[in-house]
Amino acid sequence: MTVNHSEERKSSTRKHTALPKARILIEALPWLTRHNGKTVVIKFGGNAMVNEELKAAFAQDVVFLRQAGLKPVVVHGGGPQISAALDRHGIVSEFKAGLRVTTEDAMDVVRMVLAGQVQRELVGLLNQHGPLAVGMTGEDAHTITATKHQPEIDGELVDIGRVGEITAIDTGAIEALLADGRIPVVSSIARSQDDGHVYNVNADTAAAALAAALGAETLMVLTDVEGLYEDWPDSDEVISRLTASELEKLLPELASGMVPKMEGCLHAVRNGVTTARVIDGRVQHSILLEIFTDEGIGTMVVPDARPDEQGDAE
Repeated sequence: MTVNHSEERKSSTRKHTALPKARILIEALPWLTRHNGKTVVIKFGGNAMVNEELKAAFAQDVVFLRQAGLKPVVVHGGGPQISAALDRHGIVSEFKAGLRVTTEDAMDVVRMVLAGQVQRELVGLLNQHGPLAVGMTGEDAHTITATKHQPEIDGELVDIGRVGEITAIDTGAIEALLADGRIPVVSSIARSQDDGHVYNVNADTAAAALAAALGAETLMVLTDVEGLYEDWPDSDEVISRLTASELEKLLPELASGMVPKMEGCLHAVRNGVTTARVIDGRVQHSILLEIFTDEGIGTMVVPDARPDEQGDAE
């Protein structure tokens, strides 16, 4: 009898290379079980929006969640794309209190870029994997309603144009899409509650409001940092987990860019969302790493323990 040692070696090599993959899948099993059937709202932003490889990886992650039995909802803004389009139209980008001043002319550009460019590209990337994604804006089916937002600067209310403060969420259209197995992709534009116009709404705020209204299991916010830092800029140690009350104490000390993200996380977990996470969108497949591994890679915010839970812990 002739023994083919070459074939034996190939078979052994295949088993060896397959084993780590099996271990990864097994590690994901409790997380897959825990999140099955749950809604997860993902705010798409930062470098993940402009880097082609990261965009493709993001789309793969979202489709994976859907195929693994979760119900992903994507909410997006489009700061870099809006700034570039405003430049092309000769409109100066101006910011006050960390928010874009949105004139009538600028609002037309914002609407065009969010619903006609960023959303269409993202829907296209997701739909490379099947007839899954459906694009909509907050205007559609009264999904997001807002009134004029006037931030306070140095004790005075400031007019920043067509920037909205969310007053109501109607989840009916999103829930119908989820029930049909679709992936809603929502542009952060809102209908007006009172004056017939549309409003530009901060996408972090919109994602948090939708997560709360949908009773989502998780809110995930992609950003361009590793998470919330312990003592920035003196330390780059990331806080892996904190409670709503702990986050509230930190808010006044945060950099302006992190404030709407962390305020969104706080709003979410104080309104029924089980966890809110800020993760590094510069890392490929960061969504899967955060949801389906023991370590996680970002900062997770959880609700405060109820008094009865504290008693149990003691």
